[in-house]
Amino acid sequence: MAIFNVAVTVRLQTEVNDPQGLTIQSALSALGFSGISNVRAGKLIEFQIEAASEDVAAKTVEQLSDNLLSNPVIENFEYAISTPTSNTR
Repeated sequence: MAIFNVAVTVRLQTEVNDPQGLTIQSALSALGFSGISNVRAGKLIEFQIEAASEDVAAKTVEQLSDNLLSNPVIENFEYAISTPTSNTR
């Protein structure tokens, strides 16, 4: 078994209104930042998973992202899987 680092990003689908993104965009404008548009907010979920292979880990991540971490009716998700790096000297 190997341990993999996983980062799952969940965002509202593009056709779904994003009030949090609109609020951030409005605040940026009020703070004097110009030229920023189409702000979309999302969430990042990071964890480690133990699996026999990266393919097995990916299948598990897809299942849990589809069933728990996102609402497939209004959200999309994407994920990245990597192996932990060791900082030994």
